[in-house]
Amino acid sequence: MEQNQETTGTTMKDVAIKAGVSTATVSRALTNPEKVSAVTRQKVEDAVIAVGYSPHSMARNAKRNESRTILVIVPDICDPFFSEMIRGIEVVAADQGYLVLIGDCAHQNRQEQSFLNLMMTRQIDGMVLLGSQVPFETGLEEQRNLPPMVMANEFAPELELPTVHIDNLTAAFEAVNHLLKLGHSRIACIAGPHDMPLCQYRLQGYIQALRRNGIALDPHYIVRGDFTFDAGARAMKQLMALPTPPDALFCHSDIMALGAMSQAKNMGLRIPQDLSLIGFDDIELSRYSDPQLTTVAQPRFNIGREAMNLLLEQLQGRPVNSGSRLLDFELKIRGSTAPSLREKV
Repeated sequence: MEQNQETTGTTMKDVAIKAGVSTATVSRALTNPEKVSAVTRQKVEDAVIAVGYSPHSMARNAKRNESRTILVIVPDICDPFFSEMIRGIEVVAADQGYLVLIGDCAHQNRQEQSFLNLMMTRQIDGMVLLGSQVPFETGLEEQRNLPPMVMANEFAPELELPTVHIDNLTAAFEAVNHLLKLGHSRIACIAGPHDMPLCQYRLQGYIQALRRNGIALDPHYIVRGDFTFDAGARAMKQLMALPTPPDALFCHSDIMALGAMSQAKNMGLRIPQDLSLIGFDDIELSRYSDPQLTTVAQPRFNIGREAMNLLLEQLQGRPVNSGSRLLDFELKIRGSTAPSLREKV
């Protein structure tokens, strides 16, 4: 008697027959995709979707077809900024019986196929993006065939995903405005990569604060970095080599601010007497620098927690509107900023 495929689930053999290849080739294409040709890999991927195969079907919940596993994509696992966000995701996930996999996007070209295989073979139920990039090429049409996705920390309207983040533009505006109220007028900005939406918002906040106070924008005062200590140090060198160096500095991250602070000290500058310095994120390290770093505190744990809650709502079949969910930020004023010592002209 022929078995009912609905109750037994599809097998690797079904995929092999559909793709016209051996089961060994199917296995290689899914676990070591670099060992098969692009044409064969595409055949197998198409067959996987066509027959609805999951390699871990025995371990999945037969009734609901769940893996109880979530994939969290982190732009850079080495950046301490993301730790609290991941903890927020983990706490909610564990409470609801979900396992969390972490994917590092820093070496995206090598990971892309692995992420795509996880998505296509339904080994994960959903995904939380902690950056602005989906780690594989996909348009809105393809997204509809993928498990649910939520974005945390970033906001990229074109992806039309549910999103949890702060108002980066207003936060940057308030940070720069704090420096202006202290009497600083030569305020430079160490910005993050131009292709990251949150950096665009933070840069706009910097520009708007200057304009609101009648200060002309000097393009030499804007230096790009990549959210590393070294980027902050290099930017500081560049800014201090200008004919008229800045007397205050707004950085798009604490990491770059701390790199800039270290470099400033190496150059014999006193903080905050010679240079007021403000960061962004309120990572733990910012409270242990000397002096402690003035910064914008993001509710990182709550961002992670709310993103996971949004994903759970989708997994439970409740409709979730795409777009922005704003959480509050807080300007933490510490010892790295002080009133300008320059005489007012």
